Amino acid sequence: MSSTEEKVTERGSRLNYRWDSLHRGLLRSSGDDIFQVLSTLFACAVIVIIALTGIVLIRGSLPAFSKFGVGLVTGLDWNTTGQEAYGLLPYALGTLVTSGIAVAIGIPISLGIAIFLAEMAPGSVRAPLSQLVELLAAVPSVIYGFWGLLVLRPWIVSYIEVPISSSLGSLPIFHGSPHGLDVFMGGLILAIMIIPTVSSVSKEVMMAVPASQREAAYSIGATRWEVVRMGVLSYSRSGIFGAAILGLGRAVGETMAITMVIGGALGKEAVPTSLFIPGQTLASLIAGQFNEAVSFQLSALVAAGLVLFGLALLINVFAELMVSRVLKLKAGAVE
Repeated sequence: MSSTEEKVTERGSRLNYRWDSLHRGLLRSSGDDIFQVLSTLFACAVIVIIALTGIVLIRGSLPAFSKFGVGLVTGLDWNTTGQEAYGLLPYALGTLVTSGIAVAIGIPISLGIAIFLAEMAPGSVRAPLSQLVELLAAVPSVIYGFWGLLVLRPWIVSYIEVPISSSLGSLPIFHGSPHGLDVFMGGLILAIMIIPTVSSVSKEVMMAVPASQREAAYSIGATRWEVVRMGVLSYSRSGIFGAAILGLGRAVGETMAITMVIGGALGKEAVPTSLFIPGQTLASLIAGQFNEAVSFQLSALVAAGLVLFGLALLINVFAELMVSRVLKLKAGAVE
């Protein structure tokens, strides 16, 4: 082969190599562009779903708001026959009271579990116990409702509600005839249901605390409890608060379990003036009456869903912001 032919062959090889490199680069670039577009579309789909949900709820609740005005939110009556009247205030109060009970009972238990798993449990115990706690979040809510109705309710009535009512029944908050289908039972079931969520998030937040925080506390002679209190809880308090708000969001939106144990009161009787009387939440009201609802009753139930949707959305957004703050602190500590 002559030198000229060798030069031509070498030039052709270079051209082929450059073409192949350009082709691979274009394929890689087009693949990245397609992936970016699809990811953006999927992310936007979440926003579209939330927006469509809000639009549907607003359109469905307009007839009720047009007829009853602000009284739909502030009213106490719930009459489906004759002179129709619908008010959501008792059920909004019931939602807040039962959620408050759930937070008051569930958060301390969840923190105890999180502290044990993050600070005290050996590795051989931490992993299986953490998985077991997280599995509780996968249990369907109707199972919690059945368990609360058939198993927990007799114990609560006999050992908690009846003794408290007998000794403190003169107080308005404890008046009534305890029978286990009441506001307190609903809040207790919600407390059990939020424990997996709050404890799992709190454990992760505590484990994100830099080891230097613990070592600094131990170096000044702090006990284990003082290390947890000063070095861990104080450092991760915003994340723990976010976990509590996440649990509150779960409690606010829970439906089936609380529907089975809260008693199903309507109208003025649903105002939670005592822990030991039947009540109702926004979610349980919708679940209990939606199948039979027509006309303005249906619109009023959609309005209840709109109020519940807005409340749950605000709570969860606020919680995500609080948790993201701790994650940023963790990233800064790692850097």
